[in-house]
Amino acid sequence: MERFATLPATTTTEEQIVGLPITPPIAPQLARSAAALPRGDGWSYEPKFDGFRAIVFVDGETAFIQSRSGRPLNRYFPELVFPTGRYVLEGEIVVDVDGRPDFEALQQRIHPAESRVARLAAEIPATFIAFDLLAHGDDALLHRPFRERRARLAEVVREPVRLSPATADAQEAGMWLHDAEGVVAKELDARYAPGERRGMVKVKRVRTVDCVVVGWRPGKADGTLGALILGCYTPDGRLRVVGHSSGFSAAEKRALPHRLAAYETGGRGTGDPSRWTQGRDLEWIELRPELVVEVTFDHVSAGRIRHGAKVLRFRDDKRPEDCTVDQLDA
Repeated sequence: MERFATLPATTTTEEQIVGLPITPPIAPQLARSAAALPRGDGWSYEPKFDGFRAIVFVDGETAFIQSRSGRPLNRYFPELVFPTGRYVLEGEIVVDVDGRPDFEALQQRIHPAESRVARLAAEIPATFIAFDLLAHGDDALLHRPFRERRARLAEVVREPVRLSPATADAQEAGMWLHDAEGVVAKELDARYAPGERRGMVKVKRVRTVDCVVVGWRPGKADGTLGALILGCYTPDGRLRVVGHSSGFSAAEKRALPHRLAAYETGGRGTGDPSRWTQGRDLEWIELRPELVVEVTFDHVSAGRIRHGAKVLRFRDDKRPEDCTVDQLDA
């Protein structure tokens, strides 16, 4: 096995990566979504990370970091270094805040100002977590089974790169459905299939929270609902907006405005603009804090529900003041 020197690799451009059996860009292998973990002797399980997926091409003392879409990421993560060698890693770029991956902090790194990127790189540095090895030395490993790629990956990875945890025990992996973003299951005999949903299954962590309905945002069609605005109470008794829930059926979108009309206060609220909501009308109609809904979600960042929020049911059996923000930390 090739041994790495102690000198970390510097960053480079795509055009400089010429001495590897695989060169950028390459489409990452994709995972099929599933409701439950597949079981059997032919699977390996890893935690799902809340970060940016990336493929890193290291040739000597230079490295090129490619995003999932094939774009270069080097300028946004100048603190990432890789041990000298000749190899291609796949993994996830994460930023930890208070010991947990924080996707909101990670998104802040994709910024045009070099000074801002440099400051954040020093204040909250990113980490690369490796979970696959696509090439090593002169060997392209795409057609090798995952069990072989994973074994060679464990021999190749050195600090500051981290090796993703893995287990062959589905019951043990199930714990990641409670304290991580979910689980990725990989077929041990599967080859690497760029751009294809083969050989991998992802099961997202699904969580529930009880929220107060503090308002609703009109839909695109007149007289319809677009989203419910959700809130929870802080320890000092303030009702804080923690996210929104959309994805209602056409019938629900038409019916809910009539149901909610009796709770309207006449006030208006507005959401916080972001790069994802530019140009969108974020004003919503305020409601008295008397309705409670149970919501499923799969992601929290900076104290807000960010992805996958869906209303399961209205709860007449729970008091609004019992809907507290500590549920988001569970």
